[in-house]
Amino acid sequence: MSDSLPRILIVDDEVNIGNACVKILAKNDLEVHYVQNGQNALAMMKAMSFDVVITDLKMSRMGGMEVLRSIKEKYPDTKVIIITGYASISSAVEVMKLGAFDYLPKPFTPVELRSVVQQAISSIRLHAQQPIHESGRQIKILSHQLVGRSPKIRQVVSMIQKVAPTDSTVLIYGESGTGKELVARAVHANSDRKDEVFFAVDCGTLSDNLLSSELFGHVRGAFTGAYQDKDGIFKRANKGTVFLDEISNISYEIQGKLLRFLENREFIPVGGSEVQKVNVRLIFATNQDLAKMVETGKFRKDFYYRIMVYPINTPPLREIVSDLPEIAERFLRLFSKQINRPVQAIAHEALQRLMLYEWPGNVRQLKNVIERAVILCEGEILETNHFPEIELSAGINEPASEIINPENLLAVTPVTNEELKQMKQELRQQVSQQLEKNFILNALIQHNWNVTLAAEKVGIQRTNFQALMKKHDIRRPPKQSGS
Repeated sequence: MSDSLPRILIVDDEVNIGNACVKILAKNDLEVHYVQNGQNALAMMKAMSFDVVITDLKMSRMGGMEVLRSIKEKYPDTKVIIITGYASISSAVEVMKLGAFDYLPKPFTPVELRSVVQQAISSIRLHAQQPIHESGRQIKILSHQLVGRSPKIRQVVSMIQKVAPTDSTVLIYGESGTGKELVARAVHANSDRKDEVFFAVDCGTLSDNLLSSELFGHVRGAFTGAYQDKDGIFKRANKGTVFLDEISNISYEIQGKLLRFLENREFIPVGGSEVQKVNVRLIFATNQDLAKMVETGKFRKDFYYRIMVYPINTPPLREIVSDLPEIAERFLRLFSKQINRPVQAIAHEALQRLMLYEWPGNVRQLKNVIERAVILCEGEILETNHFPEIELSAGINEPASEIINPENLLAVTPVTNEELKQMKQELRQQVSQQLEKNFILNALIQHNWNVTLAAEKVGIQRTNFQALMKKHDIRRPPKQSGS
């Protein structure tokens, strides 16, 4: 489900029907979007996730049957409701066979539409409450983890879903700051070991002797300072999961010990002689190319092939730039609450500059940048001046058209006409959403958060104005002490 309100997408080339559906459903605490053809619907679904899609069967550009097939292939958890004025038993049977949730013939009443949508939402909620080993499709990831709806993030989530119920070894690779530990924790949280301990170890910060002692434990007298027996992480993590980060930094000797441990989950504590056996799942991570390290003799070949059971790649932020607005907004809400600042949104120009930046530190760097910006901000909207490092890199006095160049945008520049059209649609949607949010915020700020007055001045009915506030999760900031 969406983070706040269930998200609905209406697809119908008859504008009056589409607008009527929006009007009917917007009154029911739903976030409703509308497009006039199937191509735009699929493009929008690349930019954001939808819980329910309501599509007309007969449309001039990409019919509902094709939309249904594509959605069930790419977004199997999304419920699809078919509406049509050409109702027949054969067409109803066909769409249900293809995986449609329900079939609604035209004309239909508002009650019928609300009813079928509510049934779809209830079905999603019921399914999401099932444990992963029963549902086989749901994944329990905390709200601050793995934010994003781009194909690459969806692929990561799909891979977690498949491997989590097993005890297979996982290797997570990707640049620093891409969330490798979050993926490891998601694998653990969705496994049968979820109620057991999860240990995270940074192998790059420990010497060989200390790492051996930490992992395998030691007996009294094993080395200077070993005054008593100590259980290692593997023993303490019995029945749980151990995450070993930055394994490219460990020595051949430790690699050999881990290789033997992987074979039968047996080990001997440092300085000891008694073999101990545990039931531990291992997840490894690295930001290095281990294959190249094997070629140059810096990493054991046998250990490399032993841990390459199930690799998961965490993409860099520059390759999932369409997810940046959602990730940034999540961090904005987090730090606004933690720091107790009334910051509500990111200005369009500032957001555009964030999307053009290279982000060498990836999501971890974005998180720090947003936190710093919230601290600097004295108002309710983050402007470009709240991101000094981004200003410096982009050249704040240059127009946006001049700071776009092929070298900086190589990872996000479309290479085919179809990709160009899809990316333009995604960007238009993102800009439209941010513009709408800033429009409402500006009206509220200009009129001292008087909703009735703000709605009147901008020419929107108060109920519609409040619906937009709810859509963008805009709330009056708490009064500051002393004000």
